[in-house]
Amino acid sequence: MTISEFIRESEIRGRVTFTTNDVRKTVNLSDNTLLNELQRQVARGRIQIPYRGFYVIIPPQYALKGIVPPTYYIHELMKKVGKPYYVCLLSAAEYYGAAHQRAMVTQVMTQPPRLKHSEMNNLLNWNYRQVIPSELLLQKNVEMGVMLYSSAELTTVDVVQFASHVGGYQRAATVLAELMESVDINRLREVIPYTTTATIQRLGYLLEFVLEEQHKADELHCLLKETNPRWKTILMDNGRDRNANGKSNRWHVNMNTNIEIDEL
Repeated sequence: MTISEFIRESEIRGRVTFTTNDVRKTVNLSDNTLLNELQRQVARGRIQIPYRGFYVIIPPQYALKGIVPPTYYIHELMKKVGKPYYVCLLSAAEYYGAAHQRAMVTQVMTQPPRLKHSEMNNLLNWNYRQVIPSELLLQKNVEMGVMLYSSAELTTVDVVQFASHVGGYQRAATVLAELMESVDINRLREVIPYTTTATIQRLGYLLEFVLEEQHKADELHCLLKETNPRWKTILMDNGRDRNANGKSNRWHVNMNTNIEIDEL
């Protein structure tokens, strides 16, 4: 069987992804010849390599673009990598209607150590946290299977905790403004063990003084006092100097950066 025949046979059987080892078990070629043949298939636009040793067969609907969106194969890829994951941040926010700040890449959260991505596919953006909270993930049906993504509450906290990964607090606040309709503050109780007190302080400040979501801010303040009655004064942006003229507030956040949400 040739590489081309292997790919065709995989398609017929409904398998849209495969690994180098899968090919080795079926095609009788030396490693060098096998890899060269796979590269030829990549050059022809027949397959793509989103991760070393992992291949995606490009279906007809994506043939003209020559590249398949990561949501098509992310679940299978992470099974191959052997790590838990979820689609996160701006990519997850889209599923709650926060599409104005759409990411150019698919943002995926997983656990360290860091993953190496293929230079041939720059559509995946890896993010890392020590623990992946499986109970806070939702499952979505996609073209060729399923995909895991963060709940509205986990997405909200992630956008603040990893603000630098979404373009800073200005962009984060705009995303939060669109997310709020989907967020149940009481459910943030389940997210707090997976984040920092400082993150919740910053979220509370943004809710109260930037987004003017007073009721949600009050609920969050009660929740924070209940789970952690004492917290330190922090900077909104750790990359900037302290604002000596910053006004005191119940969140103990020194507002040392200007944040205005974009028009929605």
